Amino acid sequence: MVEFVGTSMDVTEQWKARAELEKAFEEIKQRTEAARRSERELRDVVNTVPAHVWSTSPDGQVDFVNDRWLKFTGLGLDEAFGWKWEAVLHPDDRASVVADWHTAVKNGQAMESEARVRRADGEYCWWFIRNVPLRNETGKLVRWYGTAIDIEDRKRAEQALRKSEERWRSVFENSAIGVALTDLNGRFLATNHVYQTIVGYTEEELRALYFLDVTHEDYREANWALITELLEGKRGQFQIEKKYLRKDGSSIWVRNSVSLVPGTERVPRFIMALAEDITQRKRAEEALRRSEGYLAEAQKLTHTGSWAAQVAQTENVYWSNVYWSKEMYRIFGLDPDSTPPSSMAFARLLHPEDAPYHTPVVEQAIRDRTDFENDYRVLLPNGATKYIHVVGHPVVNASGDVVELVGTAMDVTEQHEARAALQTAFEQIKADETELRRMTDAIASYICVLRPDGTALYANQTVLDYLGLTLEDVQREDLSARIFHPEDLERLLEERHEALARGKPFEIEQRELGKDGKYRWFLVRYNPLRDDQGHIIRWYATGTDIDDRKRAEERMRNENLALREQIDQAFMFEEIVGASPALQTVLSSIVKVAPTDSTVLITGETGTGKELIARAIHKHSHRSGQAFISVNCASIPTSLIASELFGHEKGAFTGAVQRRQGRFELAHSGTIFLDEVGELPAETQIALLRVLQERQFERVGGNRVLPTDVRIIAATNRDLTAAIAAGTFRADLFYRLNVFPIEVPPLRKRKEDIPMLVEYFVKRYAEKAGKHICKIDNNTLELCQSYAWPGNIRELQNIVERSVILCGGDTFWIEEAWLAPVQPPRQGLAGPLPDTLQNQEKEIIEAALAESKGKVAGPEGAAVKLGIPRSTLDSKIKQLNIRKHKFIA
Repeated sequence: MVEFVGTSMDVTEQWKARAELEKAFEEIKQRTEAARRSERELRDVVNTVPAHVWSTSPDGQVDFVNDRWLKFTGLGLDEAFGWKWEAVLHPDDRASVVADWHTAVKNGQAMESEARVRRADGEYCWWFIRNVPLRNETGKLVRWYGTAIDIEDRKRAEQALRKSEERWRSVFENSAIGVALTDLNGRFLATNHVYQTIVGYTEEELRALYFLDVTHEDYREANWALITELLEGKRGQFQIEKKYLRKDGSSIWVRNSVSLVPGTERVPRFIMALAEDITQRKRAEEALRRSEGYLAEAQKLTHTGSWAAQVAQTENVYWSNVYWSKEMYRIFGLDPDSTPPSSMAFARLLHPEDAPYHTPVVEQAIRDRTDFENDYRVLLPNGATKYIHVVGHPVVNASGDVVELVGTAMDVTEQHEARAALQTAFEQIKADETELRRMTDAIASYICVLRPDGTALYANQTVLDYLGLTLEDVQREDLSARIFHPEDLERLLEERHEALARGKPFEIEQRELGKDGKYRWFLVRYNPLRDDQGHIIRWYATGTDIDDRKRAEERMRNENLALREQIDQAFMFEEIVGASPALQTVLSSIVKVAPTDSTVLITGETGTGKELIARAIHKHSHRSGQAFISVNCASIPTSLIASELFGHEKGAFTGAVQRRQGRFELAHSGTIFLDEVGELPAETQIALLRVLQERQFERVGGNRVLPTDVRIIAATNRDLTAAIAAGTFRADLFYRLNVFPIEVPPLRKRKEDIPMLVEYFVKRYAEKAGKHICKIDNNTLELCQSYAWPGNIRELQNIVERSVILCGGDTFWIEEAWLAPVQPPRQGLAGPLPDTLQNQEKEIIEAALAESKGKVAGPEGAAVKLGIPRSTLDSKIKQLNIRKHKFIA
């Protein structure tokens, strides 16, 4: 090397810049170290937080988890970052949590969820997860922070609560006893099916009731007193045995266990009652009490042994004798000072053929909790055999388990020997019976032999030939259904069952099916055969063919029905027409009194239709199917009225050549109508009073008292109170008749009915006359409504009939002169009839007599023209002192 060459540069500025740079780097280093220390400190803080913490970038990528998170999941950082954390979620929760996280990242909204997260040991625990966004001062999302806390205990508590509620609901619904919940006032809140079955109500019906509503009245006060103590804290719970009243009205024994259930924030306190049906136990206890009383008396009188056995509560039925009476030891031939034999030792006492059958009987009784009876033989030490009849009863504890058997054992050896002798006798009777059957087969009558319950044992050949059946067919249980007419079957079975139960001879008419397929009527007479003790052992039935007689009776019945219908039509030729308030009052009274048997007194003027009202009462009564007998007391001579009403014996008076029934006998079971009852003479009033008071009478000339079942309806146009004051009518008879008074209004007091009545009578008489009348003259209607009608409906009827005869066209009219205005009668009845009304009535009758030329009866007579019976007209002529002879042409 021979030379150095180079350059020189001024680097002062560079050195200054480097120094400043180094200073800046040192500051950055210091700040970085401080930040790192702060980050470490923050991490340390985050790692000490009792929660699982993480953070993510704005797009949801995990870039930090705390140590608690790593330690819980057992993952490394590389396994937690990004989206790898999904692996620790339970497969059933993963999809929903990831979807929620994606939605939160997209919307920038906070997210909360619950999910199961896998621990490091592979088990899953419940977390409550929350992610919240972090935004800068401009509102831009720069980071996500997440936390999770362990809620496993809470979830387990919730699950336990849910299971507890499910168990409670299952117990409530499926409990073998009734459960009822009520509020503090006793109103039902909820009940299970068993409780509803016990009381017979549905749950909806019970919600409207209180527990006292289903409690028997004998227990309500005591029950409520216990509830009060329960609510006041004086007792924690109580039990009571009481009776419930079921919906159907029956009662049932229950055992109630009642307690107060504390409330919660959401549920107030309530009362819970457990109800157990103990009816069977109560009945068993009552039966046991009776049984013990009977048992004590029986041991005194019959030397019957008593016993008791304890029942073990094991899987297999087992019992052991704990008590034998002295009589038991004597019956079984054992030492009375020894202890009762064990069940095995007792079995060895039984006859080898009976032992296998007795034990199952007792076991079945224990399982079914039922009484039992059995018969077996016992082999005594001396080699003798005894026949024993045993009766047992299971005793049940409060839990329903059989804990004891009690019963009696009776030595029935003598009875058995007597039964054997009786069997021998029966066999002889059976042989005699066979011979008797041969004899009865040869008889042409219909003969059957029946068991005590009515089932057939034997039928003779005549019966078999008619029915076309064999003896085996007759002995079948369905014989009645096969031979009896279907319309008679139910009636016959019921009547025969009741008659057989009475045990007395009886007879029944029945239709039986012959082999020709036709039914015939038979009269069957039943007679019982009894043994020496009076017990029925057979029924003998003999039948008589009465078909011809029954058919003749049916024909006669049909003829009678037709005749009765004709009679009803003949008498019921009028109807009650009108709608006025006055008439409606009468009809209302008819409806009320008709179903009763009360005596009715009908008052009203002549011609108002009193008999029509009486017939309406009869038709609407339960006697409507029986006779309605009408008697006009004013038309019958005084000397004959008693004979007419009550009948007379042969020779009772001159002309009485034979016995004759009176109207009361003819009306038996029906109704008798006594028209113009105010005209009865004094002696007849006394006889009628006896009928009303004692329901009996005597025929004229007779001394035999005859009972009567008849309803009495009386009518009068007189003022009976005035007659009583005048001494012509008995006050006691009036009060007997006036049980239910009905006053029939006169036509002038029901003028609104006149148009209807006119139309009704016009139609009737137009049809009768063969005329076609379709209109009624308006002036005629006005005239009719302005007229006073002293003769009432009867006068209206006669005038309409007369006008129909005279009408020549299709329009109905009435001659104005026929309805000359008259002075209206005074209101009320001062005597038998007001003087003005008597004068009017006399003028009408005299006009009718003049028109008929003095004739009273016959088709052209005055009675027909006036529309009243001849007897009534005769009475009126006599009463008004009319001399009818002056009108004879």
